Amino acid sequence: MGIRKFKPTTPGRRGMTCVDFVELTTKTPFKALTIKLKRNAGRNNTWRLTVRHKWGGHAKKYRLVDFYFHDKKWIEAKVETIEYDPYRTAFVALICYRDWERRYVLAHKDMKVWDKILTDDKTNLESWNRMEIWNIPTGLNIYNLETIVWQGASSIRSAGALWKVISQEWKYVQVKMPSWEVRLVHKKCYATLWQVSNIDHNQVVIWKAWRSRWMWKRPTVLWKSMNPVDHPHGWGEWHSPIGMKAPKTPWGMPALWYKTRKRKNNTNKWILKTRKGRLMV
Repeated sequence: MGIRKFKPTTPGRRGMTCVDFVELTTKTPFKALTIKLKRNAGRNNTWRLTVRHKWGGHAKKYRLVDFYFHDKKWIEAKVETIEYDPYRTAFVALICYRDWERRYVLAHKDMKVWDKILTDDKTNLESWNRMEIWNIPTGLNIYNLETIVWQGASSIRSAGALWKVISQEWKYVQVKMPSWEVRLVHKKCYATLWQVSNIDHNQVVIWKAWRSRWMWKRPTVLWKSMNPVDHPHGWGEWHSPIGMKAPKTPWGMPALWYKTRKRKNNTNKWILKTRKGRLMV
């Protein structure tokens, strides 16, 4: 696995890179587990922009990925294919259980075809098994983590993501993020061992604008190049300064050095240590 570079045959190819996709085993998804999602961004039926910078893009179908696993305890499954998912940065794997039911799951970075997967309260410490987090020893990496018991995995799902179990307490487990923030997770929450696949995703260089259009992203312009009705920085002559001490968002909020997280957020109680090392007690 790595980054693929292109010969500079055209200006658009000179700096472009992409993932080589050597891990993938098929190009066609399992049809029974794909649906077509309705897009609500871009322009509406009166041709007004309702969501900025979203429009166009390549046709794609959503893979129904399983993030629960609770109804498949102690039913062993084997990996049939490893596939590309256009709706997420990580790769997905099609697995088949012993009862012949097939599901999509997030693939880890070393997953291969014919690997076996098992989910239960406590299983072997293999890099593809899923278990309650209090049964995972300290120092091991995890992904696909539940943050609320029986809610399903909602964290550590992007390409190359991993957290580390650093401590086992009475009722909670301490996990450390890559930002060095430490959070408390209930010991009955489930997590999968190892690291999410496609670890080279952050090294990809888009390089040309039309490649972003394939990804459903419309162009952006400098705020000071807009009209005053569109942005507080607008109506600058050529590239004049913005005319204020600090930049603002289109809706008047500070754009830099401004904390957007609510001070009384309900999830603050699960933060043991912030990314700056401050204890939250």
